[in-house]
Amino acid sequence: MLNIIGTLRVKGSEQQVSDKFKKREFVITDNTTQYPQHISFQLTQDRCNLIENYKEGDVVNVFFNVRGREWKSPQNEIKFFNSLEAWKIESANAPAAAPVGNTGNSSATSGERAVVNQPDAVTPAGEEDDLPF
Repeated sequence: MLNIIGTLRVKGSEQQVSDKFKKREFVITDNTTQYPQHISFQLTQDRCNLIENYKEGDVVNVFFNVRGREWKSPQNEIKFFNSLEAWKIESANAPAAAPVGNTGNSSATSGERAVVNQPDAVTPAGEEDDLPF
C-alpha cells in the first residue's frame, strides 16, 4: 500500500471507456520539494465517485497501487505503461486512525507528502532467509 498527501489540482470527469470499463482521472500537487510535482491518478469502476466530495484546492490523502501493463502495437512494437490506481481518498485535514506497521514519514502535516510502504515481510523464528535483498 502506498499513499501520498497533496493538493487536489485537477478533477476530471468520468469516462466510459467501454461497455464494461469506466475511469476518472485526477491530479494532486506535491509541494514538499523545490519543484512541485503534479501526479496523475486514476479511479476505476465503482471507485470513480471517491473524488466527488472534494474540490480543487483541498488537501487530500490518496491511497493507491502502482499498476503496469504491456501493449503491443500493430507494428509489433512492445511498450510498457504504468498507472497509479487510487482506491481510497480522505481529507488530509481529518484525524485518521493510527497506522499499523512501517509508516514512513508519520510527522507529515497538511500539504506535506507522506509515502507509506507495506511493512517488510517477517521471517518466522528458526527459518533463515537466503534472499539477497
